[in-house]
Amino acid sequence: MAVGIRSGVFSRWLAPFIALLVVFQLTACGDKEPEQRKAFIDYLQNTVMRSGQNLPSLSEDQKQRFGNYANDYGIILSFSRQMKGAVEGSFVPVVNAIGQVRTPQDYMTQRSALQQAASTLSMMNAQLRDSKTKADTAMAALKQPDDLKAVYGQVYNTVVTQPANVLTPLVPALQSFTQDIVSVGDFLQQQGPQVAFANGGVQFPTQQQATQYNTMMSNLVGKQQTLLQAQKVAQGDFSN
Repeated sequence: MAVGIRSGVFSRWLAPFIALLVVFQLTACGDKEPEQRKAFIDYLQNTVMRSGQNLPSLSEDQKQRFGNYANDYGIILSFSRQMKGAVEGSFVPVVNAIGQVRTPQDYMTQRSALQQAASTLSMMNAQLRDSKTKADTAMAALKQPDDLKAVYGQVYNTVVTQPANVLTPLVPALQSFTQDIVSVGDFLQQQGPQVAFANGGVQFPTQQQATQYNTMMSNLVGKQQTLLQAQKVAQGDFSN
């Protein structure tokens, strides 16, 4: 008479195998981090580092492939978007308005446009500092493996640190430069019919007026580097 395997014995024999299978499956499912990290590093090196300040948003597929590292990307993307909005909304209009001043008469005709454009610069530095502080705090809290940390740090420097370091002193310098241009327009306006414009120059009835005007223009020439740097930034170039 054949003797079958008792169900209790079968269960005890199979249990260790089932347990091993479950552990293996759990390990396989949870071991996605190296693959996610590799994909994220590749994205930082081959996409982000070549994008300048025009960082792309992540697709749903990319978010899945990067896992939690998608949040790390969100830190630099958020800062870049905020900074780009501030530059385009406050900085570029001032540079464009200054570009309209080509003749001595333009100092008067462009005064209102310059004042209106420059008024937004006063808030730009505060917004920039707030965005930079939030990004730095979030970055400091990251726990990244060394290989990713090295690449991410390079990207962070390019996208966050360097632009902030350029803009922080440049914004008030541009604001001061703009105010100096407005002051020239105010001075010419105050002279009324005493001032004459001819052949791209200005004529005054007294030497005192001419000296004052020349002093103001020399001051602008001395700050020409501010304008050149501002024009680079307006074009998206944050190099020193």
